Amino acid sequence: MKKECIAMLLAGGQGSRLYVLTGDMAKPAVPFGGKFRIIDFPLSNCANSGIDTVGVLTQYRPLELNQYVGNGQPWELDRRHGGVHILPPYQSATGAVWYKGTANAIYQNIGFVDLYDPDYVAILSGDHIYKMDYDRMLRLHKEKGAACTISVMEVPWEEASRFGIMAVDGEDNIVEFAEKPKEPKSNLASMGIYIFSWKKLREYLIADEANENSDNDFGKNIIPTMLNDGEKMVAYRFEGYWKDVGTLDSLWDANMDMLTPDSGLNLLDDSWPIRGRNEVCPPTYVGEKADIGNSAVARGCTLLGEVKNSVLSTGTSVGEGATVTYSVVMPGAVIEDGAQVHYAIVGENCRIGANAVVGAPPEQAEDPEQWGIAVLGPRTCVAAGEKVAPKTMLDKHHGEEAAR
Repeated sequence: MKKECIAMLLAGGQGSRLYVLTGDMAKPAVPFGGKFRIIDFPLSNCANSGIDTVGVLTQYRPLELNQYVGNGQPWELDRRHGGVHILPPYQSATGAVWYKGTANAIYQNIGFVDLYDPDYVAILSGDHIYKMDYDRMLRLHKEKGAACTISVMEVPWEEASRFGIMAVDGEDNIVEFAEKPKEPKSNLASMGIYIFSWKKLREYLIADEANENSDNDFGKNIIPTMLNDGEKMVAYRFEGYWKDVGTLDSLWDANMDMLTPDSGLNLLDDSWPIRGRNEVCPPTYVGEKADIGNSAVARGCTLLGEVKNSVLSTGTSVGEGATVTYSVVMPGAVIEDGAQVHYAIVGENCRIGANAVVGAPPEQAEDPEQWGIAVLGPRTCVAAGEKVAPKTMLDKHHGEEAAR
């Protein structure tokens, strides 16, 4: 059944800059905002934009992500013709070949795309927090008769060298592209969100695969080659909230943005709902001595202590006399009586023992260079009374060693 536009969602990244949080899972499966996972955002954007066929390209530790996406029902992507499809690296007679780059990942799935004979293909990333109407971007692509349309946003000039930068003419046609330039000519940064005319992209993917010197990457190879060949390439200016949550600091920042009214990250907007696969659980219990302020608290929590300026996920508990401030607490974590958690990311199913201290406010740091977010990977145990310094990362083996 022919589709006008389908989406290919790149969700196979290792997420190495998230360190202990992605030791056992792909980056798009990392919890976010109390009740979501990162992949919920592009999947919800697809559903809200009228794109009902999505290929999710997985690779690194895909089990949890595969189970979470399932048949796509939470995002209304459980369709008889189309829907959501998990696409691992291609298995041939000679064995599986891992995706060598973003372009190679799409190349390996040309057969899948051809099944739907689309006019256009949206290439999306699985590690961004944002709300975008892809249909608006598609309309611009068609109006301009473009071979490729790239979503861009203005970034501060001092940060421009961290991004792929687009130079455009007066009609927003892309005239130059530079990957992380030392001296940027523009502050229009690529968001890593593309719409291609499929027949054109298909040709370039095949040619790129035949080039032994290629990195098989969109930013390094496909886009520069198309630009050099004179293909019509257009910038789509996006002005909403967008954050690449590929680092610990950016993940913490995005969670804190939920608690800031003027940040632009409004997840309570019914006109553009972000959906996720949420477990059935009881309401949150708030004890009579609990003190909760400016926080996002999911269902199924037990709160007996103090929680301020924090995001608490489903099934977490905070004991009597415990304090949690400016922290992100992921599903199933237990913070026992009297424990202190400040400026931290607490992974899934962690246990912080009674009177333990994890992290500290920046004003308490003796050396500002040594201050940072404390991070506990999933299933990490912190012993009763133990102190975990700011800018420290621990994983599940920390608890195992302490128990020996």
